[in-house]
Amino acid sequence: MADQILTDAKSKMKKAEESLQRELGQIRAGRANASLLDRVSVVYYGAPTPVNQLASITIPEARILMITPFDKSSIKEIEKAIMASDIGITPTSDGNVIRLVIPQLTEERRKELAKDVKKAAESAKVAVRNARRDALDAYKKQEKASDITEDDLRDAEKAVQTATDDSIKAVDKIAADKEQELLEV
Repeated sequence: MADQILTDAKSKMKKAEESLQRELGQIRAGRANASLLDRVSVVYYGAPTPVNQLASITIPEARILMITPFDKSSIKEIEKAIMASDIGITPTSDGNVIRLVIPQLTEERRKELAKDVKKAAESAKVAVRNARRDALDAYKKQEKASDITEDDLRDAEKAVQTATDDSIKAVDKIAADKEQELLEV
């Protein structure tokens, strides 16, 4: 039972890290990244379908995303979906492929995005700390019910704190990497 609490806490912490990674993947850094299109869905034969299931997405140059539909008849629908999305890039099409040219970021915009990265990282850290608090509460309940000893409680608290520290370090690294990517010119 005690091991299950630690496993659950670690799982929640890992999910917070993964969520941060996904969230930061949506932030444009002035270079092409296929995850930019993850949230774009196209109505294809009446069903909303992610772009990456309708087309291959390649990066021929650092600032260009090239979308090659598997079915050429869906090119207009993909274009419409990109225009309607919140990515803020106008697609250009030659009838066979769609190109998205990622604009260079201004210095001011880079700093703004770096602040957004810090906010997202702080939210992830809060989620990690919440997982720690839940685990510690569960261990304290077990100790109160005499399911575990005080020594077991102390050991469990140390294990939870170690997991928390590792997770916070991972969140910091993810955020630092994204900030580095944003502030590079």
